[in-house]
Amino acid sequence: MPPKTRPLGVAILAVLIGIYGFLLFLLGLFVAVGSTIFPYLGAANPFHALGVGGVLAGVIVLIFGLIILGLAVGLWHLRMWALVLTVLFLIVVVILDALAGAYITLGFILAVILLIYLLAVNRHFS
Repeated sequence: MPPKTRPLGVAILAVLIGIYGFLLFLLGLFVAVGSTIFPYLGAANPFHALGVGGVLAGVIVLIFGLIILGLAVGLWHLRMWALVLTVLFLIVVVILDALAGAYITLGFILAVILLIYLLAVNRHFS
């Protein structure tokens, strides 16, 4: 069996998704930690009003960031489960944009292009 080749588009997509997941992880960490520590600094800081809700929101965003990072690693290693999850996510984005009547937005167009591309290169995944 010949070694698998990673299509350039999948590599770029995996890196971009990985960067997004990492930034989401950092944001969640910043909000969660900021909501626990910064309220003790006084009412002049932006996290003062967040409290427990801020911690919960930060942890949820942090978890989503980790899931997205895992998805990026799966795409990088050409795992079929990562392809399936990415295609399902793109289908949901396309459907929600279509229901909202947003056919000419950049998000809708990119989601359709990525969906078509990933379906075209699915033979590289195992």
